[in-house]
Amino acid sequence: WYLAKRGFGKEWRDRVSEELHKRGVEASIQRLTVDPVRGLIAQNVRIYDFKNRENTLAVISEVALDINYAALLHRKPFLNALDVHGAELTIPNPAAAPRAPKTQIKELRAHIYFPPEQIYVSQAEGIFCGVRISATGQLIKRNDYKPSDEISEEELRQRLLLVHRVADELRRFTFPGEEPSLQIKFAGDLSQFETVHAEATLSGERLRRGDYEMSNLSVAAEWANETLHINQCSWSDNLGNFSGRANWSRETKAADFQGRSTLDAKRFLDAAGFPQLLADVTLNSPPLLELSGSADFSSDTPKLSIIGRVDVERFNYKNVPLLKLTADFSWDGERAMIRELRLRHESGELRGDLLDAPNDFRLTLESAIDPIVFRAFASPEMGRFLAEWEWTRPPSIRLAVRGPSRNPETWTGDGAITTQRTRFRGAWMNDASAALHLENGALQLNNLRVVRDEGTGTGSIAYDFAHHEIRFKDIRTGLRLTEAIVWVDPKYFKEVVDYKFRHPPNLVVNGVFHFHGANDHIEIKIDAPTGMDYVFLGKTLPFDRVAGRLLFTDNRLQLFDIDGKLFNGDVRGAADVSLARNDNRYHANLTLDGVDFPRLADLYFKYKTNHGKLSGAYEWTSAGSDARAMQGSGSANVTEGDIFAIPVFGPLSELLSAIIPGAGYSLARQAKSNFTIKDGIIHTDDFKVSGKLFGMIGHGDIHFIEDKLDFDIRIQAGGAGVVLTPVYKLFEYKGEGPIAKPNWHPKRF
Repeated sequence: WYLAKRGFGKEWRDRVSEELHKRGVEASIQRLTVDPVRGLIAQNVRIYDFKNRENTLAVISEVALDINYAALLHRKPFLNALDVHGAELTIPNPAAAPRAPKTQIKELRAHIYFPPEQIYVSQAEGIFCGVRISATGQLIKRNDYKPSDEISEEELRQRLLLVHRVADELRRFTFPGEEPSLQIKFAGDLSQFETVHAEATLSGERLRRGDYEMSNLSVAAEWANETLHINQCSWSDNLGNFSGRANWSRETKAADFQGRSTLDAKRFLDAAGFPQLLADVTLNSPPLLELSGSADFSSDTPKLSIIGRVDVERFNYKNVPLLKLTADFSWDGERAMIRELRLRHESGELRGDLLDAPNDFRLTLESAIDPIVFRAFASPEMGRFLAEWEWTRPPSIRLAVRGPSRNPETWTGDGAITTQRTRFRGAWMNDASAALHLENGALQLNNLRVVRDEGTGTGSIAYDFAHHEIRFKDIRTGLRLTEAIVWVDPKYFKEVVDYKFRHPPNLVVNGVFHFHGANDHIEIKIDAPTGMDYVFLGKTLPFDRVAGRLLFTDNRLQLFDIDGKLFNGDVRGAADVSLARNDNRYHANLTLDGVDFPRLADLYFKYKTNHGKLSGAYEWTSAGSDARAMQGSGSANVTEGDIFAIPVFGPLSELLSAIIPGAGYSLARQAKSNFTIKDGIIHTDDFKVSGKLFGMIGHGDIHFIEDKLDFDIRIQAGGAGVVLTPVYKLFEYKGEGPIAKPNWHPKRF
């Protein structure tokens, strides 16, 4: 009873430990008791590395000892066998947190014999993280046994950590069917443990990890001559299967491998902890992946080299459906190569080759695919740019680039692009072509040629995505301005839509446009020999010819050197317009010389006359179309004309006939005035009209918004024989009332 409850003392425990040492097992026993049925029982047996007792390999809860008691009493080798039943073997974890799960072999059963100079395991079984393990084999333990070189403490630590990493991965699995089985057979010399020969077979009916389930797992491995051979590794899932093999040499630290997969790749990678690799991919059929390679683990930095082939059908990248992807690839840790890349879309096919090596990057592409596909692969900025295009048929693109790195800003290259009917920002082109040149992060379209129904455009454009800008160089077009300006920037459309050219003008475009709207500088030279129509003060002015320069800068439009023909006269002007939000102010000036006065009078006043030329100048500021906001000053001069054709002065013709006989039928051939405009009022202090028989001097206000007149006129006679000359100063008239039908009446009578 005492030995069963209290156990043997330290002397007997040490004798058993020494016997185990002689048998090749380095161990310590915490408690040694006697069981009436099973015999001598060692409890809490700690197994050490035979080469270094400081390293604990395992802890076994209970071991039954088969002892030759006669030999024990005579101090001869007395251990016949070890019997383990229902025990737990715990593997120490050097990096375990306080509450980390233990790595154990549970339900351990084993029977180990110790024939002379041998250790024979007839059967050892247990469950390791849900996997049933069974082992049989024998080891030679010579009497003159000398252990091989000790392994370092760090190496042992890494081996134990590897075991625990395997355990952690196994804990993430569940086994809906029968538990997996690992069978091990081994044989070898304990003094040269690395030369042991072992065979292992792992099989599993169903294994599940997360949302991924594998079935019919089969692994066959062999350890011989310090080399691990995985001769077979295969399993299936709901879409396909995997098969592969691998070898690793402990002596050279070299490995090679080969595999073929048609698995459900997305679910497999999610379960393996790499969901980001195919996060944007939706697979509608299992991809085919074939690869082989080698590895060298002899240095601190492992060297890996692989070659392979991928074939994927019917998949989506982000929201883009793709029909097929095939490619051959290779990688050696420093250099990557993709050859014969084929990407098929319903619109066409892209082909390419790529080399990415230290200080050497090369890429060749030939595409007949709708570029909208590339939005899924491009930066947000590039994606927005591609979204503004619409192709009836995909363009043909060729491009070959190279550089010192995979950074596009370091690439240089050349190519070409041709396209048929295409729409960019809503404006169609019949066809277009350009030579491509890539350098310093900018894609240049040289020798650009765009064809539309009304004409063509040529020049060069550089899309500089490194500096977020587009540069226009010598773009010459015979296209409609409203269409061409949309291609530059749609926000400028409203600034030019009021220029109604009768035929597309000749345009020359130069400048820089920034994607983020800062430091823009775009100059457009316009030459419209067939003229244009422009609405000014509510009337359409038909310019016979017009030319000038438009300069778009940050929130600003400047018009320079405006020169045109209007009613057989010359028109020149300039303007400075604010394009800032909530700021529609502008400053402008206009000069007229020899404009046909009858046509202008008919257009604005509906008065018919046959004579007159109008000249003058006007400079003003305003805000949008608010006439009351207009402020300016100018001068006007009418020669060889009929001032009475202007409605506001028409009634004076009858008054003059009453005062000066015949004057009403005399043409007021010349009129001139300086004037100012402010708050909707035209004001003059020096209005003067000259005729053959009379003259008029006046001053006053024309309220063109409120449609009223407040004007004073003094009539003076001219010519020989006029009897009223001494009293002409008495004839002063005041005009009041509506502008179209004013009431002129004497001021003094």
